[in-house]
Amino acid sequence: MSLTIKKTNHGLGLFATRPFKKDEFIIEYFGKVITTDEADGSESRYLFTLTAEKAIDGADRANIARYINHSCKPNVTAMGKKRLWIHATRRIKVGEELTLDYGPDYLNYFIPACRCPVCNGRPPRSGKTKKSRDGGKSRPDRGR
Repeated sequence: MSLTIKKTNHGLGLFATRPFKKDEFIIEYFGKVITTDEADGSESRYLFTLTAEKAIDGADRANIARYINHSCKPNVTAMGKKRLWIHATRRIKVGEELTLDYGPDYLNYFIPACRCPVCNGRPPRSGKTKKSRDGGKSRPDRGR
């Protein structure tokens, strides 16, 4: 395994135990595939939108990709319509925490002040969620 879970200032996070190159595959984000209607009624914070109709509930602790924390300047992205693949957006060093931009909908819904190093406690940014390579966001679901 080239990743480890460690304690952070805001809970647990996922860290690289080896370097990753830009665009390199790192890990799959997996879980139960559910409809977006089911996701809208869910209390899970580990939902990731696949398409307008499908989402993944990655709450199972076997899905260690669920420990990827938010950053407004992330170093990974998620891609896929049936399965979600996490790739590096830049070079990642050994010991570096993996971070993903959850999007403003998730932040505004769940986090009163963004705690990533970029924002350092400022209120989350507002506005529409940018359409991204992860299929877009249909609800405040951690960008996932």
